[in-house]
Amino acid sequence: MTLSTPGEKAMSLEGVRGSSVTLACSPGPDILVVLWSFTPLGFLVPRPVAVTNGASSKVEAGSSALGVVSLRNSSLVLEELREGARGHFLCQALHVSSGQLHTTYSYYTLAVLVPVSKPQVRLSDPSPVEGISVVATCAVREGTEPVTFTWHHHAPRSPEEAVVGLAEPQLRLDPVNRTHLGWYTCSARNVVNELSSAGIFLDVIYGPDKPVITVEPLGFTEEGFWASEREEVILSCLAASNPPSHYVWLRDNIQVHKGPIYIITSAGPTHTGLYTCLAHNSHLDTRSQNTIQLTIYYPPEGQPSCAVLPTLGAVTLLCTWPGGLPTAHLHWEGPWGISPTSPSNISWSNTTTGLPSGSVFTCAGQHPALAQPAFCRVTLWEPPRSPTCWTTITLGDQFIMLSCEWPGGEPPALLSWLDKQQQSLGDPSSSTAVYLLQTQDDLAGREFTCLGSHPLRVPDPRCQLQLEAPQIAVAETLVSVLEGGEAWMDCALQGGTPPVQLLWLGPQQQQVEQSTSGFMLYPDSVQLRLQIQDADPAYHGGTYQCVARNAVGSSHRRVLLEVLRYPAPPNVTISRLTYGRHRREVQLQWAIQGPGNLTGFLVQRRASVPSPEAGAWETAANDIEPESRARRLGGLDPGVLYAFRVLALNHYTAGYPSEVKTPVDPPFSIYPAVLGAAGTGMVVASVASLLVFQYAVRHPQTFPRLGQLLVPSLRSSLPRGLREEGTQAPSGTETATTSSSDPAQEPAEAPVNVTITVTATP
Repeated sequence: MTLSTPGEKAMSLEGVRGSSVTLACSPGPDILVVLWSFTPLGFLVPRPVAVTNGASSKVEAGSSALGVVSLRNSSLVLEELREGARGHFLCQALHVSSGQLHTTYSYYTLAVLVPVSKPQVRLSDPSPVEGISVVATCAVREGTEPVTFTWHHHAPRSPEEAVVGLAEPQLRLDPVNRTHLGWYTCSARNVVNELSSAGIFLDVIYGPDKPVITVEPLGFTEEGFWASEREEVILSCLAASNPPSHYVWLRDNIQVHKGPIYIITSAGPTHTGLYTCLAHNSHLDTRSQNTIQLTIYYPPEGQPSCAVLPTLGAVTLLCTWPGGLPTAHLHWEGPWGISPTSPSNISWSNTTTGLPSGSVFTCAGQHPALAQPAFCRVTLWEPPRSPTCWTTITLGDQFIMLSCEWPGGEPPALLSWLDKQQQSLGDPSSSTAVYLLQTQDDLAGREFTCLGSHPLRVPDPRCQLQLEAPQIAVAETLVSVLEGGEAWMDCALQGGTPPVQLLWLGPQQQQVEQSTSGFMLYPDSVQLRLQIQDADPAYHGGTYQCVARNAVGSSHRRVLLEVLRYPAPPNVTISRLTYGRHRREVQLQWAIQGPGNLTGFLVQRRASVPSPEAGAWETAANDIEPESRARRLGGLDPGVLYAFRVLALNHYTAGYPSEVKTPVDPPFSIYPAVLGAAGTGMVVASVASLLVFQYAVRHPQTFPRLGQLLVPSLRSSLPRGLREEGTQAPSGTETATTSSSDPAQEPAEAPVNVTITVTATP
């Protein structure tokens, strides 16, 4: 402050309400009194505020409207400044100078500034419907003018605030839209301070807009969207709306789901259709919808199928893969390059000039539902070797079937039959060619050619056939064998087309059958062997024929079989024929007369009855060695008188029978009778002795001494059964060994006489 004199201009000061201001009154020498006064704005009469004489001071009680007033020396201090201090302050200082009283004046104009209060925002409609007008007002209770305002908008999904209005306390949104939704704050500012209001939310009601439908995984078609079979498909629907919409999904106008997201866990062909999303704003009761077409793609089943079609001079590759949605696209790749693309099936033809065997061609199939292409491959390769020809007979020799085969190769070879003039006998066929030729008399000597064709074989191979009647040969025309022996006859095929039938005819011109009457047949591809077992002159001897037949002709060869008999053996005479005991057996002895080979003897018998009904001879023994000259024959009926005869054998040849004899009783001899009687007596005596000894062992009290002497020795010599029986004591009694004590103390008993009678019968 500066010292002023009356008439000087007042000094302007500013103070903020609630703060402090110091007004200085310049002191002079010899100050007597200082008086401060205050004149409010709009008033003319000043009001005393405070006075001081240097030693003491006085503050007017009514000056509290100015704040907390105090004097510091001559300066006026206003603390906790109030708005009532706005006005003019005057300081009058009375002092003595040069012996005179002087007055000094100081003038101040004090402006009290008020800070702006915290602003408040008010909305004309906090939840307006999109399209109407909304006014936002920023109000402050107090504040020194001028006050400026700033508006801020913070959208819900925006990271930053935006300044949307300046200076004005009102923000007009006309018309309000969804972009205005969010938090609004205002700032009020004056020369003292700046404060911001709390945020207020403007909730704009709108929607629903037309829904936006997204499909995952994303695949577009001309009609809409597509997804792969067995794939998880997620349909999402979003319609801009406040409050958020409620959603319903329809497929072909049938509700399938509620909610914004519809998940198809495993898509199939049945999920193809029109999908509609309905959005509903329940606050406004408004609706919207959107529809898409969803197509489920599925690939064809399996893999592409590759084939090679045989064509003359070229190769046609065929690849097919039918089915699927949409159809698969196929193309060939190989040494010829890459073929055009075609749906479902594709054929590709080209010449094979310079194409090596083993060339690989690949057919690739692509489908949008598959992550990787599917393939099939063919390898062109030349069939090995050359065609093979043969003939067969059909329908009872009415037709000759010409067959030609050339297996292998890719593509298969083409085969066709040609006649002698190289004229085709039919259409070409793959791998196998057959031509039926009716049987005729003039077919012998005719030639036929099978021509093979394959794109990788140059020149074309061929095989030839010539029809001819069969030709055969036999190993021997005369075969000799002894009776009962084994004969072999061989018949070999030396030529003939078509196939030849070999058979043997017997001496009576009948066909020889397998395993009948000693015949055995051993056929193979080029011969037929005939074995005759146990050859019989009467049945097997004679002329045999080997016959060969086919559809063109026949031939035969003869073989003579001689079955020779063995020489006759020597004659036999019976030297002795006597009965054995009880006439149930006979003892036969014989002798041979004259030269001859022997392999054995045959003894025959029959009942000897002098009548024509004596009965046939039956074999009594036939397994007699050639060295034997005697045989005991049993099994006779004592009441029948038998007659016997003997024949010598040389293999299958029997000699003349011996004379017929009946057996006689042998002459009497006493020596055998005596020996028999003696033997019988010994047996009887032994049995009786054993019985006595057994009695002695079982009754030792009757024969005490004899038991002590004989028991140990007899026990070892008796049979096992008697040994055990003799040593076993009777039930309820003690044995002699356990009951007796000292032999000297045993009482003597009277002897017992035993008489043994042995009778021998002569």
